[in-house]
Amino acid sequence: MARRSSALIVSTAAALALAAAAVPGAASAASAVSGADAAKAAADRATVYRVTAPYLLHANGVKAGYKPDTYCVVDRAGSGGALGYPHFNHAYDNSVDPAKPAALFYEDDGRGGKRLVGVQWLVYDRDQNLATDDDRPSLFGKAFKGPSRGNFPGQPVHYALHMWLWKKNPKGTYETYNPAVACLPGTTRPKPQTT
Repeated sequence: MARRSSALIVSTAAALALAAAAVPGAASAASAVSGADAAKAAADRATVYRVTAPYLLHANGVKAGYKPDTYCVVDRAGSGGALGYPHFNHAYDNSVDPAKPAALFYEDDGRGGKRLVGVQWLVYDRDQNLATDDDRPSLFGKAFKGPSRGNFPGQPVHYALHMWLWKKNPKGTYETYNPAVACLPGTTRPKPQTT
C-alpha cells in the first residue's frame, strides 16, 4: 500500500508541475528567448519536472546515485537564503541535458525527512581560467553563472545553473540561493577554526 501511495504522490506532483509549466506565467521564465527557442526551453523545463518527480521521495534520489551532503548550505555572503542539502551525482558533471542535473537540493520537511526543492547543472570551465568565459553553456535560454572557483577542495573552476522548480524562489527561478529555503540550527558546515 505504501508503494502505491508513493507512486500516486509522485505522479500527481509531476502532473501538477507540468500543468504549472504550461500556464502563461511560466512563459515569463522564457522571456529572453522566442519562437522555436522558447518552445524548446518549455519542453526542456517539462523534462526536468518529469525526470525529477520520482526524486520527490528522498530515497529515490539517493537510489538514483545522488549522494547526500551532511550539511545544509546557506549563503555565507549574506544576501539571504540557502541551497538546502546538496545531493551530487558526479556522473552528470558537465551535463547540459535537462534530464541529467548534476545535483538535487533538499530541505528539511519539518517531519524528520527531506523535501526536494531544486536542481543544478555543473559544467567545468575548459581552460580553468576565471578571466575567460568563451565556453559558457546555456540551458532553457539561460546562460550558466560563472566561471567560479570550486566550492570544495578538488572541484574545478566551473559554471553552474540552478533551477528552483519544486519550491518557488522569490528572487527568480534560476537564482543561486533561495530565500524561501532555510537551514535548521546546527545543520550547516562549521566555519573553519582560525589559530
